[in-house]
Amino acid sequence: MDQSGVLLWVKAEPFIVGALQVPPPSKFSLHYLRKIATYVRTRATEGAYPRLYWSTWRHIACGKLQLAKDLAWLYFEIFDSLSARTPEARLEWSEVLSNCMSEDEVEKQRNRLSVDTLQFLLFLYIQQLNKVSLRTSLIGEEWPSPKSRSQSPDLTEKSNCHNKNWNDYSHQAFVSDHLSDLLELLLDPEQLTTSFHSTHTSLVSREAVVALSFLIEGTVSTTRKIYPLHELALWQPLHAESGFSKISKTFSFYKLEAWLRACLTGNPFGTSACLKSGKKLAWAHQVEGTTKRAKIACNTHMAPRMHRMVVMSQVYKQTLAKSSDTLVGAHVKIHRCNESFIYLLSPLRSVTIEKCRNSTFVLGPVETALHLHSCDNVKVIAVCHRLSISSTTGCIFHILTPTRPLILSGNQRVTFAPFHTHYPMLEDHMARTGLATVPNYWNNPMVVCRENSDTSVFQLLPPSEFYIFIIPFEMEGDTTEIPGGLPSAYQKALGQREQKIQIWQKTVKEARLTKDQRKQFQVLVENKFYEWLINTGHRQQLDSLVPPAAGSKQAAG
Repeated sequence: MDQSGVLLWVKAEPFIVGALQVPPPSKFSLHYLRKIATYVRTRATEGAYPRLYWSTWRHIACGKLQLAKDLAWLYFEIFDSLSARTPEARLEWSEVLSNCMSEDEVEKQRNRLSVDTLQFLLFLYIQQLNKVSLRTSLIGEEWPSPKSRSQSPDLTEKSNCHNKNWNDYSHQAFVSDHLSDLLELLLDPEQLTTSFHSTHTSLVSREAVVALSFLIEGTVSTTRKIYPLHELALWQPLHAESGFSKISKTFSFYKLEAWLRACLTGNPFGTSACLKSGKKLAWAHQVEGTTKRAKIACNTHMAPRMHRMVVMSQVYKQTLAKSSDTLVGAHVKIHRCNESFIYLLSPLRSVTIEKCRNSTFVLGPVETALHLHSCDNVKVIAVCHRLSISSTTGCIFHILTPTRPLILSGNQRVTFAPFHTHYPMLEDHMARTGLATVPNYWNNPMVVCRENSDTSVFQLLPPSEFYIFIIPFEMEGDTTEIPGGLPSAYQKALGQREQKIQIWQKTVKEARLTKDQRKQFQVLVENKFYEWLINTGHRQQLDSLVPPAAGSKQAAG
């Protein structure tokens, strides 16, 4: 069979979810990663290879690379969250952590965790995706565009850095440009020269090609089935091309690299393919009006479960609601939405919200990462495995999360608040994504950026400004209250407000107004309320919720 029948592509998820949207620590350079690659192999008996244990990685990261322990854990944990683990196992881990009474106990539990060593090295290497330097510009990555060149270097860094996570052309270019480096990282030390380079006779182990399946997968043109890279590379008819020798059970470095380059093509399930040939999405609840510009595409009709994608762009002055199988397990990107209310009430794989303004997003549980970039005055309400934010201004996050929220660069006036809503299927959806109510780090963010570690960039919402959020759709399901309840200060503030309402009602009742006075009083109150609705912008929110008669019942459709 000829090799043209094989198509390989770079997987999107390691980049969308795995590449942190911040320039990596300088110690993740190829020079240091090569040293780590040799170091772990010489310490196979000490929990370094083929599985790398947290305690060993902590020793390497903190002792040799001089990283802070929090940062070392962050990268280890992000990689671990990408691994295929059942929701039950994730819930079990949450339970173990929530039972720990001290930092030492947490550390003891973490010491039991291990990751695939070779894949973790690849994961650390792809953090370079968001590195911006003059050198990479010179050796083939793009120069900053003339438009962004006039800005401060900091701004250029951010704009370049972010968009690559969702750009499948960037993923493909990154892997193609750095393919020999990636392969060399996976070689056994005796296959390298003293300067860590491959030679013409270098051999690549089976394990190394299995590890590369973290980034690359493919198909044989006669079938629709997707295979991990190693299954294709080890397939008998392809041995001549992929360079596999049955005798040595290894691959020729040069043949393997040439075969990979010859077969690498665009990701058929990436963002660009989704926008080109994706289906337009129908919404259960959509108010007529300015929908002309809105573009909403998804590939779920043709993509396998792990490759689902939904892209929504330019939704303006709309209330959109959806809870359906189309969204389940999908990577969702919401882009340039303004003055809108968007409810996506299904278990989601990841969510990126970019360049949105004056909008509210209510999300079903997000299994991996929820990332906001370049948003102004946005409210996000979600249960998520991890939240990270960059270049946002005046945004509020009502979240429930088992990991510390990450404040990356360029944020101003960030407010964190407890998760404060529920919908009937919420607990069921949380169970399906392996998200529990404890531990919950909504109020303990981590500032991860070079510019400073200034904590004044964020505040916690004062309890006096706290209100419950009501999701106004009817659905089937058993959840009737906020999962995990509310922190006591917020619960107390609600109780006091409730008390005021009762006193007010009692006062009105005891005033013994005549019928006419009651009418007059009602008009007065309604006018005040109406004034308040307009001044706060809640008027539009209410108006957009008046659907055609059958509308709200279809939110589950």
